[in-house]
Amino acid sequence: MTADHNGGDNMTDFNLGDTVREKYAEAIKSRGIVNILIAGRTGVGKSTLINAVFQGNLAETGQGRPVTKNVREYTKDGLPLRIIDTRGLEMADFDATLEALEEEVKKRRSETDASKHIHVGWICVSEDSRRVEDAEIKLAKHLAQYFPLLGVITKARSDNGFRQEVQNLLPDTRNVVRVRALKETFDEGQILNPMGLKELIDVTNEVIPEGQRKALAAAQKVNMSIKKKQAHAVVAAAAVAAAGEGAIPIPFSDAVLLVPTQIGMLAGITAVFGLDFDTGFLTTLVTTAAGCTAATFGGRTLVSNLLKLFPGVGSVAGGAIAAATASALTTALGEAYIGTLSYLFEQNNGEQPKQEEIINLFKDKLTLS
Repeated sequence: MTADHNGGDNMTDFNLGDTVREKYAEAIKSRGIVNILIAGRTGVGKSTLINAVFQGNLAETGQGRPVTKNVREYTKDGLPLRIIDTRGLEMADFDATLEALEEEVKKRRSETDASKHIHVGWICVSEDSRRVEDAEIKLAKHLAQYFPLLGVITKARSDNGFRQEVQNLLPDTRNVVRVRALKETFDEGQILNPMGLKELIDVTNEVIPEGQRKALAAAQKVNMSIKKKQAHAVVAAAAVAAAGEGAIPIPFSDAVLLVPTQIGMLAGITAVFGLDFDTGFLTTLVTTAAGCTAATFGGRTLVSNLLKLFPGVGSVAGGAIAAATASALTTALGEAYIGTLSYLFEQNNGEQPKQEEIINLFKDKLTLS
């Protein structure tokens, strides 16, 4: 719904479908994409690590394309992530492989579009091997000139000083993280649960550019706090915008701006949680919110304009109170959606829940709030 500046409703100006499509496109564009180079010898467990950390079993279901002779890039529709997989560390022609890789890295780095750069590299070393090869040392030294590197010790079971050794031999890495991607059960009954995956995403998030953090939050599935942190930032920005829109002293005009702001907020949260649903889902989400709480779309306007009817409460005072109301209601709507997604993702081991589950739980939260 929109309104003209004479206080009359203009129902024809606002189109829900168009607004949803516009805000969803803006959210996807704002989220961007993160590019991670992963290097390691055959058998180190790169594919297992990728599938354990990122949504969608990328190493199994993603599409790969050759970049150089021994480098492939993997992507998957709806996932804001590119994995650049470096092979051939144990090959006789390693020097040629490294030279070709370095040329590719330089070419990407020269791009004006930051989304094409490589944003971080993981140098993977298996704890089973208990050694760092010359090829890995040489690769780390070369690549650290162009983007931050992390050492990743895979198949971690017993450190015994190996992490420190890796740090000493790969001094150009920003940090070294021990991980175990899969649960292991031994004959004698001992169980080793997955470990280090959340910490790997934490340190990766710290070293990548700010512009890629939404994409990392969306693509990964092991660190819910990073998803929630990015989503809370979306809500905070929307609340500020809603407060400014609520303070406009022209009767009914605030609703024109407030509804698209709230739709944009829901789209932004959807994007940073990594949901690959289409705009039809978001339209259903918006109409669910509108149906459950009149305060979100209709009641907000009533509060603002009823205040302006009281003697002694001018448009400035009324606008100021309405601004706080608009901000609070927008925040409540956003936090209900974050709570919905956080719960369902955690119940689903980090993978995407079904659309119906989201809509139903979101409706329950709004009804009870």
